[in-house]
Amino acid sequence: MSSIPSRMTAIGIKSPGGPEVLVPEQRDVPQPAADEVLIRVAAAGVNRPDVAQRQGVYPPPPGASDIPGLEIAGEIAAVGSAVKRWAVGDRVMGLVSGGGYAEYCIAHVSHILPVSGMPMVEAAAVPETFFTVWHNVFERGALKEGETLLVHGGSSGIGTTAIQLAKHFGARVFVTAGSEDKCEACLKLGADLAINYKTQDFVAEVKKATEKRGVELILDMVGGDYIERNYEAAAVEGRIVQIAFQGSPKATVDFRRLMLKRLHHTGSTLRARAVADKSAIRDAIETRVLPLLASGSVRPIIYKTFPLREAAAAHALMESSAHIGKIVLEA
Repeated sequence: MSSIPSRMTAIGIKSPGGPEVLVPEQRDVPQPAADEVLIRVAAAGVNRPDVAQRQGVYPPPPGASDIPGLEIAGEIAAVGSAVKRWAVGDRVMGLVSGGGYAEYCIAHVSHILPVSGMPMVEAAAVPETFFTVWHNVFERGALKEGETLLVHGGSSGIGTTAIQLAKHFGARVFVTAGSEDKCEACLKLGADLAINYKTQDFVAEVKKATEKRGVELILDMVGGDYIERNYEAAAVEGRIVQIAFQGSPKATVDFRRLMLKRLHHTGSTLRARAVADKSAIRDAIETRVLPLLASGSVRPIIYKTFPLREAAAAHALMESSAHIGKIVLEA
């Protein structure tokens, strides 16, 4: 590692709080273990879990870096002794458990994917988002061709990815979003129905669009009173997959509808999953999704980029919810 500096710029969290607590600082460059690679970061995606960590409500799992950032893209700067597939200089994107907001970041060898002709800014917006969508929509949610998917937060990074992947694999897609501009953006991406949740009742709109049948799958990152309303909007034998709680994680719900409709309500998080779990998702992404990214038929939607040192401004934008698609930091 002689050509690699001993120190790097990273974004630390001074104390739990607002975006202003994100500050550039100097850290030691980490060294890869036998089954890890060190990546010289070109870009890092910004995600809601990063905001939650900054606020002090989503701490990193044991052993993970306290530096925020869960997805990165760049060049491999060093490889661990057990690494066979990858070499120094390879362009990769990776899912990490922390440390992405930095000039260098460690990734497990089984959690990285090759970057071919894709710009690094786009590649950095892939791992956390596409891993989350693939696992929760297609594996946990078991979306099938011809079924209808309802995505809450359709204009988010998760939402814009879910629209594209679900449409590619033959599903009908409904979304909720918070403005007419966001609804229009979702429709342009391929959504079949976009519901402005500020002016429309999504349950009523879903029922109307499905001749009262409801939808087969709901991807929910809101929670709160959406939980009971999701049960109303779901079809008999429908599935609801919970991936976040932008509202409350607690709700008063009449569970009789769960029984009468024979619904399946599940959920997952990604960051704390076992290495093998994330490796399996990576393998599926490489086989099923990477060719779509390489061809350009599916792509991450980039709303705005910021220099690494302006991570606080990136978080402020994310919390404003004014964005459509992904926010990315450039190192």
